[in-house]
Amino acid sequence: MTFTVQYLTVNNINSNEKTVLVTGASSGIGARTAQLLVERGFRVAGAARRSGLVAELPGAFPVQLDLSEESTIDAAVSAVEAELGPVGILINNAGYGEFGSIEETPMEQARRQFDVNVFGLAALTGRVIGPMREAGGGRIVNVSSLAGEFSSPLGGWYHASKFALEALSDSMRAELRPFGIDVAVVQPGPVRTPWHEEAMRSLEASSGGGPYADMAAAVAGYHRAAADKPITSDADTVARVIARAATEDGPRTRYRVGRGSSTAVALSRLPDRMFDAMTRKQFGIA
Repeated sequence: MTFTVQYLTVNNINSNEKTVLVTGASSGIGARTAQLLVERGFRVAGAARRSGLVAELPGAFPVQLDLSEESTIDAAVSAVEAELGPVGILINNAGYGEFGSIEETPMEQARRQFDVNVFGLAALTGRVIGPMREAGGGRIVNVSSLAGEFSSPLGGWYHASKFALEALSDSMRAELRPFGIDVAVVQPGPVRTPWHEEAMRSLEASSGGGPYADMAAAVAGYHRAAADKPITSDADTVARVIARAATEDGPRTRYRVGRGSSTAVALSRLPDRMFDAMTRKQFGIA
């Protein structure tokens, strides 16, 4: 695959002369987001641990990246810069869910959750901010989750990572505004991708056979059943919102995706004990 590159400073975020870097682009939401932006004429690099799958996306430049291995971050960005030019739009989509009770989840796995969802993301973002500042602007889209607004049983480490991402995004938005760099957050609710099944396997591995076994079975059953419910979005719907957040002028600070997502956030602002009771009823746990 041959790419013709022009190195231009472009302040208009809608210009397709911007280079876009999408993480987690090997499948699901990330792959679809990369495809949409390629179709719109952007120069798109797709980063993933399984970069061979990104190579199958027409028009996308594949980059090897493992956010839990900081040494790969500079190499990935340098490869994109050499092939496509400085990153003008960064879409931090990569992430996963570590589910299980706080008690039973090994600290090594809890730390990896933060290494990928928070620390690796922050290191990658820090790597592209300088070039964006020199170019006079840019856009950072952090794909968070409704899980960054409220918590639920047996998902504490995942929720904690998304709470952290929400806070980092708010700080970055204020810090980077003087340099013309916008920061937007996309908060999907449940999405029909393999992500949820992988998260439920994590839940069952950590808590499926101990004192939380009944709770784990109820929570896993709820999440698996949600795939067929109207509240669950498909990957294309979420990808279109991400592409909008990445390219529209004057982006919102947050984009919630999914039927009932704003209602769910509003309910989470109820008194804690009331919300706890609603959550137990929702998941079918004691």
